[in-house]
Amino acid sequence: MTGVAITGLGVVTCHGSGTRALWDAMMAAPVTDPGPVPDPYANMDVPVVQGVPDADLPAQSEALARTSRLALRAVDEAIADAGLPLGGAATAGPRIGLALGTCMGDASLHEQWRADGGKPAARFTTALGVASEVADRLGPLSVATTISNACAAGGFALGAAADLVRSGEADVVLAVGADAYSRVMLACFNRMGAVDPVRCRPFDLHRGGTSFGEAAGALVVESEEHARARGATVHAVVEGSGWTCDAYHLTAPEPAGTQIIRAMRAALAETGADWDRIGCVLPHGTGTQLNDVVESRALNEVLGADVPLYSLKALIGHTGGAAAAVAAVAAALILRHRTVPPNVPIAEQDPECRVWLPQGMVTPLGSDRIMVNGYAFGGNNVSLVLAGAGG
Repeated sequence: MTGVAITGLGVVTCHGSGTRALWDAMMAAPVTDPGPVPDPYANMDVPVVQGVPDADLPAQSEALARTSRLALRAVDEAIADAGLPLGGAATAGPRIGLALGTCMGDASLHEQWRADGGKPAARFTTALGVASEVADRLGPLSVATTISNACAAGGFALGAAADLVRSGEADVVLAVGADAYSRVMLACFNRMGAVDPVRCRPFDLHRGGTSFGEAAGALVVESEEHARARGATVHAVVEGSGWTCDAYHLTAPEPAGTQIIRAMRAALAETGADWDRIGCVLPHGTGTQLNDVVESRALNEVLGADVPLYSLKALIGHTGGAAAAVAAVAAALILRHRTVPPNVPIAEQDPECRVWLPQGMVTPLGSDRIMVNGYAFGGNNVSLVLAGAGG
């Protein structure tokens, strides 16, 4: 498969705005507890989230709902990082595209409408209008699409963006994943008993479910030829992607992990590289009991137990549809620095999760390829392989 260049990176998480803030947090590996949601209607057992500070959101978009503001913050950084002028057709000519992944979109608009007793809103906005808000900032686009297959959406968005470039539908595509606090989403996980009252603790024996965070990640992708022609810096290359759906259960992963394994192997097959060329994995790793065990077994079958994992959700929480897009940004940073940061410490690793989680030290990146995994309700699975710019 022809590699697609990543030439721009943008991100915002609970640790602040920008790739530098994310990398500094990854290297520091702080134990960050979620805080109470600023929502008087959050009548649930565990109403907590790792929120993005308001100071890290763009002031000029205060009239927009929160997920759109997160997405715009990440997109602005990615566009600037890629060396593309922002605004209209000047961004990349008339052939720029957008693939945006989100779980809940701007659901807060409708949640607030219900809290206000159904009073008429100033204007109607669909919950999945985040792509429209980003498109409005960018100007005319050759294609704009929303991908909303739950918590794998950001990974599918990056895979779709790479496909749009390869097919010639666009010269440059923004792949974005974004999600903010949603009362409905957090309440549903509370009703399932799937929220950890402590924090997100993937692969920890004492984990009690997942814990959510707000975030957005954006990546500018284009063909390597197009990037060279305009003198762009290539941060990483999307070499492979694998998409599967096991359709086993509405919320639970299929216990044998058959389609998870198939997605990883499909992504590896597209690279033409052997399994031992993977230097690090950013797992989906939500902290839920079954997910972590199933993914651990799948990783052992495909890659063995000696590949270092970087568990991003332990640092920023589970960021829903943003998760795999933010993980792809983190993977590009690991490739840039050729270093796997220390994982956020866990109390005791689950013996059923036989994976390598380096803690308390940095680990040299042994190979120039990283795998990013994203899974979702409904059995949606995506695996991506990113390679270093020189790989």
